[in-house]
Amino acid sequence: MKSNLQYCVFVTVLLSVLLSAGCVGNASEDSAVSHEKYRTVVDSRGVAVQVPIEIEKVATISDGMIEGVMTSIGVQDTLVGVGSSCLQRNFKYAYETVGGETFIYEDGMNPVTYLNPGIVDLPCFAKSGSAVNYETLASLDPDVVIVRLGSCSLRFIDDESTQKSIETIESLGIPLVVLYGSNCYDDPDVTTISDEICIIGQVFGKEAETTKLAGYLESQTNLINERTKDIPDEEKPDVLIFGASPKARGDGGAGQIFGLDTIESFFIQDIAHAKNGFQESGYFKTVSAEHVLALDPDVIVLCTASGYHPPLELYEAPYYQNLQELSAVKNRRVVALPWSPCNCAKRLEYPIDVMVIAKGTYPEHFEDINLAEWLLDFYQNVYGVDRDTAKELRSAQWMDWTVEGCPTCS
Repeated sequence: MKSNLQYCVFVTVLLSVLLSAGCVGNASEDSAVSHEKYRTVVDSRGVAVQVPIEIEKVATISDGMIEGVMTSIGVQDTLVGVGSSCLQRNFKYAYETVGGETFIYEDGMNPVTYLNPGIVDLPCFAKSGSAVNYETLASLDPDVVIVRLGSCSLRFIDDESTQKSIETIESLGIPLVVLYGSNCYDDPDVTTISDEICIIGQVFGKEAETTKLAGYLESQTNLINERTKDIPDEEKPDVLIFGASPKARGDGGAGQIFGLDTIESFFIQDIAHAKNGFQESGYFKTVSAEHVLALDPDVIVLCTASGYHPPLELYEAPYYQNLQELSAVKNRRVVALPWSPCNCAKRLEYPIDVMVIAKGTYPEHFEDINLAEWLLDFYQNVYGVDRDTAKELRSAQWMDWTVEGCPTCS
């Protein structure tokens, strides 16, 4: 696997040279003062943005990626407004089985929300399905706005409304740094996530911290890659990412799946070295029960899709009794990814997704990894929290089944 961490170092050095060059020769006093007050950040568009060196107020449009990095590097207190309602909610879901039992999942939330409870009280100036409230954004008077395209509030990079939102924010005269989420690329991979992390580090002058963070995340997926890269093609199981979305069922489908042009497929094929069970293109593609039965994957990985979906839902929910002949269901090879509200683009927790996929696909290759303990180590490394707080984060993402023996998995 390639690494883009060199990008972080290269851009940092390049900007230092450019800024130093701008401070010598016949530069005016005003120009020198300007360089002292601002730093240049090159965002995902390739646009050089002047941001204040002293940043006190930040507004974001993201589902937790930007805010997660800010929390990790200790600048979360500069947040004055957010652009995702999912950062401000505590979620609860309940499922009934054909046997009449009810399973309830409570207090689910984004790790950022748990770590920064005050985020629920911040003004929310954008959310999925609604236009950006520019009046609210302007009233916050932020020093910089950081926007992540691909997040649920600005989901599609080429969408006319997305481009209009960028133009309008820029017209307010506020420095705007634009990030491209992994789903903005034709061939997404984890190095683009590292790029985003490094750009955020440049905004706050925390390049060393974000380079370390991006390196840690990539090291976790590299571990998986090293263990699975030599598995012969004929031994690679078919793995299907499946969103058991109630919206998909309402539209007459069984759920949603992810094709070869998604980061989910990169996780399966390029890191875990299995085979994507859906060898076409498609992102949250709604499919029928007949289609899923025809694919008949060896392993099913349930993702966040208009709600949280544990394996028990696929095994025993009344509305999924038409999928009981699936090999993965009969062999009890269904696993669930962590709760990720507004799951439009991957965030800092993406290595958890890859590890769950890998362990669910090749348990014999990862017998030495206790997922419950690995998760605690992950949260501690990413967010700098103690062990007790890491346990709370594990609970907030509904991953306690790793401790309890997964009572809802069998």
